[in-house]
Amino acid sequence: MNHRMTIAQICGAVESPLFDRKSARIDAKTLAIHLIAFANADGGMIAVGVEDDGTITGIDGHAEHINELLRAPFDFCKPSVRVETERLSCVNRDGTPDHILLIEVLQSNDLHANQADEVFFRVGDKSKKLNFEERLQLMYAKGTRYFEDTPVPDAAMEDIDLGFVKAYTEKLGYRKSPEEYLRENKEFVSEKGGKEAVSAAAMLLFGRNPKRFFPRARIRFVRYEGTEAKVGAEMNVIKDVVFEGRILQVTEKALEFVRGQIKERTYLGADTRFVTEPEYPEFAWKELIVNAVAHRDYSIKGTDIQIKMFDDRLTVESPGTLPGIVRLNNMRHVHFSRNPKIAQFLHEYEYVQEFGEGVDRLYEVMETA
Repeated sequence: MNHRMTIAQICGAVESPLFDRKSARIDAKTLAIHLIAFANADGGMIAVGVEDDGTITGIDGHAEHINELLRAPFDFCKPSVRVETERLSCVNRDGTPDHILLIEVLQSNDLHANQADEVFFRVGDKSKKLNFEERLQLMYAKGTRYFEDTPVPDAAMEDIDLGFVKAYTEKLGYRKSPEEYLRENKEFVSEKGGKEAVSAAAMLLFGRNPKRFFPRARIRFVRYEGTEAKVGAEMNVIKDVVFEGRILQVTEKALEFVRGQIKERTYLGADTRFVTEPEYPEFAWKELIVNAVAHRDYSIKGTDIQIKMFDDRLTVESPGTLPGIVRLNNMRHVHFSRNPKIAQFLHEYEYVQEFGEGVDRLYEVMETA
């Protein structure tokens, strides 16, 4: 464990989404709430033996109770929370040699709850209890439950384009009927309570009219004149195009259109031959768009994937937070699929090339360019 915090920093630091101070008198069940909140968020550090105001009261006078606190990740967290602990030598407020217990809570792919089946999440300097809807969203984000597997209300087999399913199964070399493929693979169509249920993945991938059930599961391309988006009388949108349909249609239409929007530069090369180079490497902009389609949060119904082109940059915005344990500081090397069935489908059509390597290669391609 590398805590990288001095005693002065522990006492003076502002409590945050990644750091908290607790008295050694804290109840083990209460400590478990904070352990759960950190594990469900981005992980963090808890310093036990320091009061909220930074006063060091230490842990040496509470040996038996500290042992109870050390069991909290196992006794009061479901599933157990992974922690690393360290005792730091210090001098308490009475001027006596003492110790602080540092508990590093590791970020987790699991959804953690306490014995009462309550789920907490670190928000600011507080451990917030999540309501049902917030808990569901966290389950989707962590992949303990996938939104793509949830049944689409009022959808039935007749809403599926079986002709397209047939073409897809032929591509896979699947010999049974399209209906059998949907019922026997990946729970695209299943029976729940005596009724046929069509999953969100089935509708998005194979639906006749996905827009009916997912009106914003589309891509919008907006071209701005200049280097910033303006509104009102100064609005500078010079192109606004929407691509709708099944996921494969949306992806193909968007990629084809964007290819036609990217400028090319022609110059005389070193060997006296003309060289034509696109403004952006093809792999980079394709990877951004395909990644957005594969990993967007389809449970968010109020917005769409947006490709925004300015004079000096191209941005792709996908609804949803970063999935699982993916964060800005690790996204080059940590892979987590929010929609594994959709990602696998795009892989079959060779849009997703190497699982988990696209973002890192994107950085490399842009650095080279």
